Amino acid sequence: MIYTVSFNPSLDYVQDLDCVNLGYVNRTSGEKILPGGKGINVSMVLKNLGFENQALGFTAGFTGEVLKSMLKAKGVESDFIELDAGMTRINVKIRAKEETEINGQGPKISADALELLYQKLETLQEGDILVLAGSIPESMPQSAYMDIMKRLQDKKLKIVVDATRDLLVNVLPYKPFMIKPNNFELGEIFGVEIKDKDDVCKYAKKLQEQGARNVLVSMAGDGAVLLAEDGSEYRAEAPKGTVKNSVGAGDSMVAGFIAGYLITDGGADAYRNAFEMGVCTGSASAFSEELATKEEVEGLYVKTFGKK
Repeated sequence: MIYTVSFNPSLDYVQDLDCVNLGYVNRTSGEKILPGGKGINVSMVLKNLGFENQALGFTAGFTGEVLKSMLKAKGVESDFIELDAGMTRINVKIRAKEETEINGQGPKISADALELLYQKLETLQEGDILVLAGSIPESMPQSAYMDIMKRLQDKKLKIVVDATRDLLVNVLPYKPFMIKPNNFELGEIFGVEIKDKDDVCKYAKKLQEQGARNVLVSMAGDGAVLLAEDGSEYRAEAPKGTVKNSVGAGDSMVAGFIAGYLITDGGADAYRNAFEMGVCTGSASAFSEELATKEEVEGLYVKTFGKK
């Protein structure tokens, strides 16, 4: 079973405008509300690709109820811990000449609520996949990802971590199955400027040396790189298409990687397939108004790599 954790999920209120005039009334040309949060995005794309999974984390208030009902409508199973105070945040995403985001704070998560989540995670079984994605709310210890991996280190899980800087670096001693920094985040970790795929491979290798089994690095329009635990290295240019929505592309890459790996059941060509599937799924979401569908991913896969 696949599980995703979103400590601070959201409702994303997406507004389309021709332009934004500060200090004046602005009217939208289109709008929609979507479930949001990096783990939530991974769950929705996995479901789109045909993989059952369960979304874990915290919700609160009426917005939390809306979030759960929207996920249910999309066929995504969830088992959130409901908090007594606050509300699941609303993130406003303004798409005009430039994209602007105003992200809500979200509810405070107590130590008792966090312990309830830890107890849920301790029921996971050998072979399960756990995705830890996104930032940690200020009300929580910034060691939360590391604490989870430490508690689960004897369970033989495949844990995927998509986080930045210390959140990512601190989990490396616990040998995550896969980590996915982008090229800018990779540069921040080592205090360098990443200029090309050779630089990516050089510094991704350092993350492997520190404990990561597989390092997948997204580079937006410049493609992606994977350093796999079997010593193989994969590089790809970005598929061609018109970017319509950058939100969730990285999360979609994570979902595609997991799907591609599972399709081959960890076989000899598992990492190549996982990498190619990840690249196509991330790009398919970027080329779509919402998150990628299975049909969009399959079509882009054939177009990019010449096979299904």
